[in-house]
Amino acid sequence: MGMNYRRYLAGERIYGCSGCKTHLATIHSMISRAFNGQHGRAYLFDGVVNVVEGEPCDRPMTTGIHVVRDIYCCKCGITLGWKYDKAYEPSQRYKEGKYILERNLLVDVQ
Repeated sequence: MGMNYRRYLAGERIYGCSGCKTHLATIHSMISRAFNGQHGRAYLFDGVVNVVEGEPCDRPMTTGIHVVRDIYCCKCGITLGWKYDKAYEPSQRYKEGKYILERNLLVDVQ
C-alpha cells in the first residue's frame, strides 16, 4: 500500500474537517448554501479534496431518489456528506458529480 498524502488548499476561505482540520474545499468551489443534510444545513460544492468515497446506493431524498455515495475524511474517517452520482429527475441532474458537505462537520481553516 502506498503512502497516504493530503492535498492542501490555498485561498481566502478554506473549509476543513471538524475532526482533524484536513482541507476539503474552498469557498470558490461552493455552488449553493441552500441544502439540508442529515445533521442540519449543508453546502453543495463542485469539487472537494482529501475524501474517500463509499459505495454507490439509491437514497430517497426530498427532491427524489438519487444514486449517492457517502464521503469520508481521508485522515480521521468521519462521514462528511455525500457525492451525487445520478439523479433520476431531469430537473435535479445539475447535482450529478457534485458534493454535499454538512455544515456541522466543517470548520474554517486558515
